[in-house]
Amino acid sequence: MDMKQDKRGRQANREALLSLAVYALYFAWWYACGYGLGSGDPETYDYVFGFPAWFFYSCIVGYPLITLLLWAVIRFLFRDIPLDADGTAPEEGDKP
Repeated sequence: MDMKQDKRGRQANREALLSLAVYALYFAWWYACGYGLGSGDPETYDYVFGFPAWFFYSCIVGYPLITLLLWAVIRFLFRDIPLDADGTAPEEGDKP
């Protein structure tokens, strides 16, 4: 097996596992806020900006937080790798 393909495969697997981990974190956040804060009697709910606290924290706060986390993960942990067979990216103007 070619060493470049091996590195590309490891990087692709790493990026896939990072993506799954971030998704699992978001699901845990959403589930904890949605069902943890929203499991009581609706008459006893706390409200934030007119929204029930469970909805505010799970949907309105969670989405921007996960978006920032995903941006950071992609920006700092993902790498641009060539996907062609020989491991080199085509030059601009080259025909496929």
